[in-house]
Amino acid sequence: MNCAICPRKCNINRAKNLGFCGVKEKIKISKVMLHQFEEPIISVNKGSGAIFFAGCNLKCVFCQNYKISHKLKGKYISIKKLANIFKKLEKKGATNINLVTPTHYTTQIIDALKIYKPKIPVVWNSSGYETPQTIEILKDFIDVYLVDLKYFSNQLALKYSKAGDYFENASASIIQMKKNQPKDIIENGIIKKGIIIRHLVLPSHTDDSIKCLNFIENNLGTNTIVSIMSQYEPTYEAVNYPEINKKITPLEYKRVVNYAINLGLKNAYVQELSSASSIYTPKF
Repeated sequence: MNCAICPRKCNINRAKNLGFCGVKEKIKISKVMLHQFEEPIISVNKGSGAIFFAGCNLKCVFCQNYKISHKLKGKYISIKKLANIFKKLEKKGATNINLVTPTHYTTQIIDALKIYKPKIPVVWNSSGYETPQTIEILKDFIDVYLVDLKYFSNQLALKYSKAGDYFENASASIIQMKKNQPKDIIENGIIKKGIIIRHLVLPSHTDDSIKCLNFIENNLGTNTIVSIMSQYEPTYEAVNYPEINKKITPLEYKRVVNYAINLGLKNAYVQELSSASSIYTPKF
């Protein structure tokens, strides 16, 4: 079957050829770990059971995980093996199963979850560049959506991620995620069901951040869990873009956080600027 799982709609047979995501249909994973550096309600206790998938349907010039998203470092596994990884992480005491950059393996992940559905929450940790139709088929399989809203401006999305239709797809997909999981359920400091929207503040582009926050407030409400991230570092190819070849300033981050407060967003995570460090990036 030709692949149309994401907005790229490459329409190629990934059994034989590479998609825009850089990988064929066989699952390729880059790392499995108990991850301590997600949001507190994701990484409590022993940590989130993170499975990092190789490949990505975005081509972010500043990607901190470029070794796996662009360079495709990893190893191939079967669907049955993926189901066994779910079991092993659960046995190790993982707080949840955290599927990192999973979109291009949607159907394979569903097949693995049909083999074994963990008793702990399953987290869909994605870039947001998806279709609502794909998100809809995840309804019975995914408990928590940990999703990026990277850009409001499609011009920025095209320039930095080669996705000129990013916002319309991400916004529609986020609304579908909310339909899939309409209530945030948090027990003993652990999110069991719901949605968390991440936004990474980029240097020189706080106006775009503010527009993203406006979308969240207008379409999902002030109770939405939002993670406003200050951890941007100019990695990979960001050196070629002077306006983002630097960390964000305290003033830039303060502007976005203050806007979120004034907007009435009640459940926002914020970061120290010291979080902009490679020590928090997994080693692949």
